[in-house]
Amino acid sequence: MNIGEAAKASGVSAKMIRYYESTGLIPAAGRTGSGYRVYSDTEVQMLRFIRRSRDLGFPVEKIEELLALWRDRSRQSSDVKRLAQEQINGLERKISEMQAMMETLQHLADACCGDHRPDCPILTDLGNGPSPVNKTGPAKKTGLPSSVRVTSAALRHTAT
Repeated sequence: MNIGEAAKASGVSAKMIRYYESTGLIPAAGRTGSGYRVYSDTEVQMLRFIRRSRDLGFPVEKIEELLALWRDRSRQSSDVKRLAQEQINGLERKISEMQAMMETLQHLADACCGDHRPDCPILTDLGNGPSPVNKTGPAKKTGLPSSVRVTSAALRHTAT
């Protein structure tokens, strides 16, 4: 099948298929005499594997490891479980960080009158940010406890 058919059958866009080929995540497709890519059922199955792994939040580097284990019939399931558990732990960290962000924003929104006056604790907090010396230091002028304050590291981690 051609790249469009492989994309439709796998749920991976043609652009991503080309990207996965260029990075070596999947082998380069065979070509027809006129240069069009041709994909087998096995390659489409590999693309589905990648798509499902991405849906579960695995980064490309971990997908490479999973693909290698998938192809290795002498693998130990403990190796696969370890990768899955690492992903679970990472997701739990992200959920915790996002929960802290949500609680902080909710606290700030609750503290804001939302009226015609210019005073706004949300903007005050954003303008003050965490202390450069103590990234998890207490909030300035908003009264937020440090346990509720989201760190810049948490924001960077969640954004990736």
